Amino acid sequence: MAETTVAAKTVKLVISRQDGPDSAPYTEEFEVPYRSNMNVISALMEIQRNPKKTDGADTAPVCWESNCLEEVCGACSMVINGKPRQACSALIDKLEQPIRLEPMRTFPVVRDLVINRERMFNALKRVKAWIPIDGTYDLGPGPRMAETKRQWAYELSKCMTCGVCLESCPNVNDRSSFIGPAAISQARLFNTHPTGEMHKEERLDALMEDGGIEGCGNSQNCVRACPKGIPLTTSIAAINKDTTKHLFKKWLGM
Repeated sequence: MAETTVAAKTVKLVISRQDGPDSAPYTEEFEVPYRSNMNVISALMEIQRNPKKTDGADTAPVCWESNCLEEVCGACSMVINGKPRQACSALIDKLEQPIRLEPMRTFPVVRDLVINRERMFNALKRVKAWIPIDGTYDLGPGPRMAETKRQWAYELSKCMTCGVCLESCPNVNDRSSFIGPAAISQARLFNTHPTGEMHKEERLDALMEDGGIEGCGNSQNCVRACPKGIPLTTSIAAINKDTTKHLFKKWLGM
């Protein structure tokens, strides 16, 4: 009986590359061996092991970021076939080829698919997105939260600072100082915490400044794009209501 030869299946990728922050972007094409259950990170690792373009020419390994590989850390965010998402949860079998990989252009590109998320971290600092404590010793258990409040607050705490919501928002760009939906939602999370609410007015003041809540154009792209399903537009509406109340209280001297 004659043997039938099956051609090895491959994965084709077109990757946007950039040698440095001030360099012009360009694209390179790659073809890597296919394996069952591959994700985009697996394909990038194949290129790292054997950095050759489709035409066989040698090239520098592609730079990207990843950490947890289970859609928790947000490090591997990139634009995959035109959609901002996590590379670890993007399965090759569910993607149209050639797979096009680009960095999220809302943020400054460091190199290739690596971006600088400083804008997001500065936004979290601006709204004091943390629970303050006094002293360096064990202060004992803090105040308890009602179970109903804890359940929806947990949904907001799923934010992994991946930047996908900023990338999909038309109001976040290099011409705008809009703080973005992630920081607004985190402000809501910490404003409702029994300890965090001590700084509620400071957070609202920050969100009433230029680039704050008023920068939202209500496109609702953020809530559709969020990989964790966080109700970002609900948070924006709640903070909008809180800032309005806070403004009237300031006017009345309350």
